[in-house]
Amino acid sequence: MTILRYCRQIRARSGGAACRALSTAAVEDGLSDASSALIELEDKYGAHVSLLDMRVSRIAESQVERRIGIERQIINFCNYYPNEPTALRFLLTKGEGTRVWDVDGREYFDFLSAYSAVNQGHCHPKIIGALVEQAQQMTLTSRAFHNDCLGEYVEFVTRYFGFDRVLPMNTGVEGGETAIKLARKWGYEVKGIPKDKARVLFAESNFWGRTLAAVSSSSDPTAYTGFGPFMPGCEFPRLCVSFLFAHALTPSCALTRIIETISVSMVPYNNLDAIEDEFKRDGDNIAAFMVEPIQGEAGVVVPADGYMSELKKLCTSYNVLLIADEVQTGLGRTGHRLAVDYDACKPDILVLGKALSGGVFPVSAVLTSDEVMLTLKPGEHGSTYGGNPLACKVATAAIEVLRDEKLAENSASRGEQLRSGLRSMEGSTSIKEVRGRGLLNAMVIDQPAMGYGDQGKAWDVCLKMKENGLLAKPTHGNIIRFAPPLTITKAEIDQCLDIIDRSVRQVG
Repeated sequence: MTILRYCRQIRARSGGAACRALSTAAVEDGLSDASSALIELEDKYGAHVSLLDMRVSRIAESQVERRIGIERQIINFCNYYPNEPTALRFLLTKGEGTRVWDVDGREYFDFLSAYSAVNQGHCHPKIIGALVEQAQQMTLTSRAFHNDCLGEYVEFVTRYFGFDRVLPMNTGVEGGETAIKLARKWGYEVKGIPKDKARVLFAESNFWGRTLAAVSSSSDPTAYTGFGPFMPGCEFPRLCVSFLFAHALTPSCALTRIIETISVSMVPYNNLDAIEDEFKRDGDNIAAFMVEPIQGEAGVVVPADGYMSELKKLCTSYNVLLIADEVQTGLGRTGHRLAVDYDACKPDILVLGKALSGGVFPVSAVLTSDEVMLTLKPGEHGSTYGGNPLACKVATAAIEVLRDEKLAENSASRGEQLRSGLRSMEGSTSIKEVRGRGLLNAMVIDQPAMGYGDQGKAWDVCLKMKENGLLAKPTHGNIIRFAPPLTITKAEIDQCLDIIDRSVRQVG
């Protein structure tokens, strides 16, 4: 059955005025029957958590309720912050290598790579082959029973990355949660931190997920507002107006009062002095410092050379574990096997995810030493799906593709080519800064920075690039992140540079 025929059947079953309104909107907005009908399914059966819904509610306040009411029904998928309700409205249906296609047959270069989950390219045949072959044999046993895939996988992955042990999980944020649990347990059993006093430090502007622990450790109001109370030992002090009035305090005095009563667990990124100051102040209770070698969601913020290696030295001298969150930066993305390799740094705990499966299946992993991992006893941590046979085979194939096709090396060379091309546009376009390592890059547009997810000229450039055949995502109003699959070729980079240059100039 074709998509179009299926969608017509859906419409026939739905019927009614709503369906006619949706059809009218689809025609007005240039959506095909296939696109609009599939979006209707997402609205009917999906959770209404789209970022676009927030934009829609704001527009509704400007007395265009009918139009927005229709758009709320036919758009519920876009993870962008559009300037217009009709922006970037399309459905992807196919991916291969560095490119994706929408349901209407339009082709695009993918410069987001599912937040670096498809480093190996979309639907890599070796990874898909491993998935299909194992899916026909056995998919899941849970950890209640042994299977014939886990042993081979854990041996392979620990040897490949040079660690003693691995704890297989599913998503990146699960990996982060697992790393924090491990650090706390080590802090109590090995370091000797008093009961319930263990702290984990984080860098400001970090992003590692949206669980309660992750938002407790976030400095981004979008992430934490409305989700308190927060997790002790991770929380960032958040000043509220009622607190200031209740205690007749200025913000600076309030901050001092809060610091006296709460364990502040956040320090500035790329600032070794601030970290050492916190280690000196309360090092006996600090179990770990968790950090991204490059901050991706913050706008591809690259620290100074040597930051990670000097950080490791500081952690060692104060008996604090260094947790490297390499969910986005690892697995060849920055031109090295791991981003920490740039500084010749080996963390105490390594968190991997995303490209660990090549974008085919949720797989994450936490790697560490015997000393840290063996503090966990049976029953203290686990996952029904963690280490399942399907994940083991997929992850093994994904790593082998990175290794055998030398994708880290290609990332390094193609990244240099991309940055060089972007920098050649500085001065004659609105591009004012280019930064990155390997194929994790960003360009900054000439307007003031805004909040995470806010609209700005970067969004307008992304819209124009989409029209010209390239998909990318803006952040903070003035930053566009570029992270294509690591399989991208020299000729494709040249094509994409032409698209970017043309798009930036069209926006002005």
